[in-house]
Order: sequence, then structure tokens, then C-alpha cells
Amino acid sequence: MRSIWKGAISFGLVSIPIKVVAATENHSVSFHQVHTVDQGRIRYRKVCELDEAEVPREEIGRGFETEEGRTMLLTDDDMAALPLPTARTVEILGFVPAEEIDPIQLDRSYYLAADGKRADKPYVLLREALKRSGKVAVAKLALRARESLGMLRVYEDALALHTMLWPDEIRSVSGVAPEEEVTVRDAELDLADTLMETLGELDWGDLRDEYREALEELVRAKAEGAEPPPEELRRRAEAGGGKLVDLMSVLERSVQEARSGHAEGEATVHALSDRRKGTGERAASGRSGGKGGRSGAAGSGAKPAARKSPAKKTAAKKTAAKKTGTKKAAAAEKSAGTAGAKKTAAGKTAAKKSARPRKSA
Repeated sequence: MRSIWKGAISFGLVSIPIKVVAATENHSVSFHQVHTVDQGRIRYRKVCELDEAEVPREEIGRGFETEEGRTMLLTDDDMAALPLPTARTVEILGFVPAEEIDPIQLDRSYYLAADGKRADKPYVLLREALKRSGKVAVAKLALRARESLGMLRVYEDALALHTMLWPDEIRSVSGVAPEEEVTVRDAELDLADTLMETLGELDWGDLRDEYREALEELVRAKAEGAEPPPEELRRRAEAGGGKLVDLMSVLERSVQEARSGHAEGEATVHALSDRRKGTGERAASGRSGGKGGRSGAAGSGAKPAARKSPAKKTAAKKTAAKKTGTKKAAAAEKSAGTAGAKKTAAGKTAAKKSARPRKSA
């Protein structure tokens, strides 16, 4: 891979010579603007707006427009004189946990390759230190004529560099989310979790740009003179697109089914409640007229009561005997107590009479 930048990583007193190579590549299909009549290429020429003459590359410079509308010309010498200590250095500022850096701040991705044999040892040292710490390095560097923040991390067995936007380059999120309060029920969240689990894990190897593949196939077919019919292209477009819309429609249908099922469940509960209430009323009416019913049934040929077994008869007799014996004992005890009380009263009366003085004749 061709390097786009050379410099060194400044890690304290350690300097690691590196080469920066692009970690990603764009596979999107690019088009030329052509003249539809004769297929000639459409070119853009750089023309001065004052004299309307085409300007060669060597006469084109940098101009900065001030707030007052004035254009200030900056030469190459002016740009070279600017203080840019990170012009050829990736200066590590510190180490932080990876979760402290939000992905929205990441910009472009690069690989850092060791530049020469003498860079191998410090390169591996920094890589292993990052692995063991579980952290990433935050650095500053000058790339593409401007200074940027960067994040260094371990990717497989290499060091990867992600340029980062400055904090003031991240726009405010205010006004993006719904401002009114939206209530989401737990049942709806559970349903969404179920759909997420149903989709399963993602197989990265199966991901591909279907639009680019169809476009390349269309170009090959045109080159061979076998252009596919428009109906076939439309069928593929309808079959291959709209996965997010499909997911949302499935979620909406599922929520509707869940709501209808909830309504059916409430109706079932009400029906069961009414059924139990009716059963209770019938049972209560049967109990209220039960005695009269049974007494009337006795004289109208109702079924006789079931006979007791011999064991139950014996137990009933014993219980009756116990009750009878207990009653007799209580009566005897009461009678004895009454007789004793009468004797005591008679004795007291006699004693009183004998104690009274007799009258003389």
C-alpha cells in the first residue's frame, strides 16, 4: 500500500518512525459527465471572474476572505511560517478508555506501519502496552495541511489511527429528537427485543453493495449489447430494497397484534368473570331454598338418605354413651351438692334454735 504521510509517533522520549497508509477504500461507482450527442467528456476550466481568462495552475494561490469581505492572499512562505509542531509528528497527549470517545467524533481511518527495522521494537512496545492497558491513545497530528486530533488503537496486529473532529465541530443535538414526551410501554419494548433477537447475529462476510453489483452488471450488459429489460431492473429494486421499512412494518403489525390480543384477553377475562358470577348466583339460590326443597322432597318420593356404615354406627353409639354418662355424672354431682347444701342449712337452723334463751313461765 502506498503511504500518504511519513513521520514519527512521539511517545514520551520514544520516537517511532511510521508511514501512514489509508485503511479504507471507496468502491462506489463514479461517473463522468459527457455530452449526450457525441459522448465527449465535459471538462471544467478554472477561469478568472474578472478577465474571464483561463488561469494556469502555477498562478492559482490561497485566498482567505475576512468578515468585511476582503480577500487576503496567503503565500506558501506564509503557510510554512505557521507554528505547526505536529507537521511530521503524531504527538500522543494521553491515554483514555475507548468508551470515552463517541464514534460521532471519528473521521477517517488509517493504518500506521513501522518505517524501517529500527522502528519495529518501539512499534511493538506501544502496541503491546495499548493491548495490556485496554485503552486508546489520543494524539495530535498535522495531516492534509491541517492539524487534527487522532485516536490510536490496536487493530488485529497493527496500530490504527482514526482522525477525530475537534469538539467544536460537533453540532448540537438540540431539536433533533422529539420534543414532546412519548410514552413507550414495556410490552412494546419487549416486542422490539423479540424482533431484534429474531434477526439474529450479523454475518459481516455476507454484506455487499447490491446496488453497485447491479450497476456493474448493467454496464457489462450494455457493453455486450444485451441490455436487461426495465421490468427486470424494477423487480430487483423492489425485491432488494427497503429492509428498514420492512422491519418497521413488521414491528407495527406485531404491536397491533399484541394490542388486539390484549383486547381479546380482557374480553375473555370479563366473560369468565360473568360466568363465575352467574354460577355463584345459581349456587346461592339453591342454598336459600335447600331446606324447603329437602323437606318437600321427603314427602314427594325424594331419594332416602344414605345408610351409615356399621363402623360409623358404633362410633356414634360410643359418642352418645359418653354424652349420656357425662350428663348423668353431672346430674348426680348436682344432686349431691344440693343435698349437702340442704343438710348444712338444716344444721345451722337447729344450732340457732338451741342457742335462743327460753322464756320463763
